[in-house]
Amino acid sequence: MRPIVQISLDLTNIDEALETAAMALRAGVDWLEAGTPLILAEGLHGVRALRKAFPNTPIVADLKTMDGGYLEAEMMAKAGATHVVVMARAHEETVKCVVAAGKDHGVKVMGDNMVSPDMVAGAKWLEDLGCDYIVHHIGYDERRGIAAQGKRMPSPMDQLREVVQAVKIPVQAVGGLTLEQAVRCPEYGAPLVVLGAPLTIDADAFKTAGGDLEASLRLICEKVHAYGA
Repeated sequence: MRPIVQISLDLTNIDEALETAAMALRAGVDWLEAGTPLILAEGLHGVRALRKAFPNTPIVADLKTMDGGYLEAEMMAKAGATHVVVMARAHEETVKCVVAAGKDHGVKVMGDNMVSPDMVAGAKWLEDLGCDYIVHHIGYDERRGIAAQGKRMPSPMDQLREVVQAVKIPVQAVGGLTLEQAVRCPEYGAPLVVLGAPLTIDADAFKTAGGDLEASLRLICEKVHAYGA
């Protein structure tokens, strides 16, 4: 598939999320993500606001669903989300419920393998249950906690090739990527490039990062989209 750039709106305020989203789309970003902090702060209102402002843009609702899968996916679909996220550590029935809701309501399901005992097997399991995409994910707390112990911070790049080779559906890598790593994801066979904390969002304050963010995003988008040229 053509490389896609997705920005994770890991913000806690609708107005700032809308402003950041508009800037990102001007820069060439393809998909918007209602990040977990935004969903926690604003819920369905945040997704509805994004859909109203950007009627033709794919919107990923990063629910990190662990239970109540059908209802959560249905609610976000009706609010305007085009993609929802379910966790590999959820029960098999929860994943099946999210997949069923996706089919019933016309949304795609992204399966997240975060904290799976075997990240590659977790991705394959999600694919087998009917997910449309894999989110290969090293979590925020895990990364920071391990780094605080003076150990090497884990990266989704460590097993990205193995995950890509294990599944037939598109993969995205999430979790502490540098700009250089994010841009190179298509080289690893992962066409969905996610930009978020700490690339475009201040990871500690969960607010828009400083500097000329729009120019940086435009450069990133140009480089990622060049892989599909």
